[in-house]
Amino acid sequence: MRKEMLRRHARVCLLVAAAALAWPAAGLAEPTVDTIAVNVDQAKLVRLPGKVATIVVGNPLIADVTLQPGGMIVVTGKGYGATNFIALDRGGEILVDRQIQVEGPSDRLVTVYRGVERESYSCAPLCQRRVTLGDSDTYFNNTMSQAGSLSSSASAGGAGAAAKPN
Repeated sequence: MRKEMLRRHARVCLLVAAAALAWPAAGLAEPTVDTIAVNVDQAKLVRLPGKVATIVVGNPLIADVTLQPGGMIVVTGKGYGATNFIALDRGGEILVDRQIQVEGPSDRLVTVYRGVERESYSCAPLCQRRVTLGDSDTYFNNTMSQAGSLSSSASAGGAGAAAKPN
């Protein structure tokens, strides 16, 4: 009986020790307070110190950072993944070095596969085409062409309407 209790106690101690050792490592995978999370194709405003003169982005294919007056930056998610940005003052001193985590779309996204071809739709509440990184070239290019045509038509119609006399 005593041997069995000692074995059980040893197993419990071993489990507690394993959990204690694994706990700090599990925390490393989580984003830190210094990480800016933004969705792809969306922007986020972040306030930095007013002395920022230069912004350097690690991978501009993942995120774009634009400096605004007064130390405000606009962080735009361009592609999935993580990168960093560094903010410098006029003397080249590092003021901020932060991580940017770009995640998938936050809207109701439906992905349709036709063999190896992929199409994405935003379904809130009706499903409409939504170009997403990873869509097939044909779908992507057709959707972008339609959007470009619509934008050009709207710009031409708006300019014509503004030029008409009353």
